[in-house]
Amino acid sequence: MSADEATLRAWAYLSRVAEPPHTGLRELVEAEGPRAAAAAIRARRLPAGYVGLLGATAARADCDIAAADLDRAAQIGARLVTPDDEEWPGWQLWGLRSADTRERGGPPLALWLRGPKNLAAEVATGIGVVGSRNSTSYGEYVTGQIVGGLVGAGWTVISGGAFGIDGTAHRACLGSGGATVAVMACGIDVDYPASHAQLFAAIARDGLIVSEYPPGTTAARHRFLTRNRLVAALSAAVLVVEAGRRSGAANTAAWAHKLGRPLGAVPGPVTSSMSVGCNRMIADDQAALIVDAQALISLAAPDGEGGPNRGPVRRVDALTGERQLVYEAIPGSGTITVDEIAVGSGVDVGRVLAALAGLEVDGFVTAVGSGWALIPG
Repeated sequence: MSADEATLRAWAYLSRVAEPPHTGLRELVEAEGPRAAAAAIRARRLPAGYVGLLGATAARADCDIAAADLDRAAQIGARLVTPDDEEWPGWQLWGLRSADTRERGGPPLALWLRGPKNLAAEVATGIGVVGSRNSTSYGEYVTGQIVGGLVGAGWTVISGGAFGIDGTAHRACLGSGGATVAVMACGIDVDYPASHAQLFAAIARDGLIVSEYPPGTTAARHRFLTRNRLVAALSAAVLVVEAGRRSGAANTAAWAHKLGRPLGAVPGPVTSSMSVGCNRMIADDQAALIVDAQALISLAAPDGEGGPNRGPVRRVDALTGERQLVYEAIPGSGTITVDEIAVGSGVDVGRVLAALAGLEVDGFVTAVGSGWALIPG
């Protein structure tokens, strides 16, 4: 087994060993690396400060089916993407590290993807469109109109693959020739709901299906609530088309607020129970009133900045954590010492050296004498 294959298997094992998302597990992997973290969990010998993981991983530590998970993914044209990969949407997920969001999950450890599109590129111009499972003909009509306008302007549509507005948004996007991303609360090989099997096959053919759950994982209520944070995080803005008093769409809207994502809502008839949530968001100034695609685009990209025409996604956009801090502490020209990088980034010298080693291997920086410099490009 090659080193790369061993590392990928470690990531696959870790993606299953604790119920996602688990902040402590992610922090262990960031500190020790995936292979060392996986070995420590298997041996039940964790570094000081991570002993709490013993309980969280006890039930699954001996269940190492990483090779089977990766084989299953390969069979259906899927892959496992980690923070080490170029298509990892590090910028979008960074907000999940804040104090307000960390306790409820934080960023995913890794993501299983099914489909041909590049995740980082798609979500860079992605807008979330969500709503009630019990949608009305009014909500479905408005969804189709708005999504068609988004596709015409080059935006990707992100939703949760559920009944109602989610499914309508995905279908309208595909029908308009656009790219859509479905964020799932189950494995990427599980069709939930089952009646959306053909829809998911179409999304996998032309867009992306995304999940932090390994293959074979069944849907569960808590996983839908967990999934909602990813829909919000991966979106430049979130639109709620229809929502009852309490709904998953309202939960996604709450995550948009926590993450600082612009939130819009479509007003509906005061006689409709499916518009109560949206009307309340608008009345309470929690969401902007959205009646067409242009209003939503203006919400997501004020003054036209940050939209589909902003240019290609750069490789450095995928950098996260201490690698990002270290990279950004290095000036655009000239060299800088390790001690200076530590001061500028706020990262201790030992971790700066580890980050620099990875950045050098990936072609971001180079050693020049006793200092370091950026590699152009």
